[in-house]
Amino acid sequence: MKKVTFQIAYPSIHAGTEKSEINFMSGTPDLIDVYNPGAEDAPCKRFFVTDATVASLDCMKNFIAKFDDGVCGNDCLLILGSGEPFKTIESVLSIITAALEAGFSRKDLFVGIGGGVICDLTAFAASIFKRGAAVELVPTTLLAMVDASIGGKTGCDYQNYKNMIGSFFPAKRLFYWPEFVQYLPENQYNSGLAEAFKTALLFDKEMYDLFKNEADKLNARDPETLDLIINKSVRAKAAVVEKDFTEQGIRATLNLGHTFGHALESVAGLGKITHGAAVAWGIGRAVTLSYKKEYCREAFMNEIFDVLKLYGWETAAIPSVVYGGGIAERLLNVMHNDKKNLTDKVRVIIQNGLQDTVIEEVKDSEILSVLK
Repeated sequence: MKKVTFQIAYPSIHAGTEKSEINFMSGTPDLIDVYNPGAEDAPCKRFFVTDATVASLDCMKNFIAKFDDGVCGNDCLLILGSGEPFKTIESVLSIITAALEAGFSRKDLFVGIGGGVICDLTAFAASIFKRGAAVELVPTTLLAMVDASIGGKTGCDYQNYKNMIGSFFPAKRLFYWPEFVQYLPENQYNSGLAEAFKTALLFDKEMYDLFKNEADKLNARDPETLDLIINKSVRAKAAVVEKDFTEQGIRATLNLGHTFGHALESVAGLGKITHGAAVAWGIGRAVTLSYKKEYCREAFMNEIFDVLKLYGWETAAIPSVVYGGGIAERLLNVMHNDKKNLTDKVRVIIQNGLQDTVIEEVKDSEILSVLK
């Protein structure tokens, strides 16, 4: 039998845009100055998406007031519910439906103004709207600033699994106003600190030393210290994303604490514990696993736990947010469904020490050993 084989060659295609412009802003957030909603000379129509919590902030009132029933000239505004319970495919479809009804094209612009949930939902909606429209992001939480808004990961939760539907689709521009952090409730601020601490463990000893030695300043939201943390985190993640956009290698290390943490969020019920608090607990489980596998020294493990306690993050094998029987087994079951797994083993990120990180598949027995 004669076999004919041929290939079709394509140019390299990157999702979204070829670059992201990152803007560090000072002072009180002023979205009217940046976007001027309703402007007749705007290069395209803008579809703004935020949530009820952000829309109610004092610094957002003038911007929100520009819209009459969600419309300002050619621009539109959609206000969603707040928090993880609204990170659903239904919310994504509500964005798309509203944009379709308003006559938006794929040459127009989506703008997400909010925390990680809004950034992820808006960017995902943009990525699938008429096969892709540009998106810009204005992160308003510390977690979104230091992590969620950077690098083009978009998506939503599905059937109690974190971020199970999504795409890689980077923002065209990002605007960071550190002052937004001062409006956050304590648990959301603390959540963002955990993601910054993860970045410090992975890439930045100076930032790690800030977490270790300047807890009073960080817990008090000292503006100068926060500016430094945000700037360092953004630049560190940007450098990783540039090298490995679709997470085939080094970018996977950014999931330190996340395989454990996502499982905890699912078992507790999405929204019952903040993402950062779950990740911080996961970092504790990861360093314990590292010690048990004789990768890191006991002194390193103990120091990590000392730092975690400075910010009130849970360090017990089973945190107080979950209860009942068989918790370790339930957590393990969810970890097996993690989207980062490549085989029937659980893929985790663990460290030999500060800035010394490995990606490894581990046995169920090893996972269970740090959950009991």
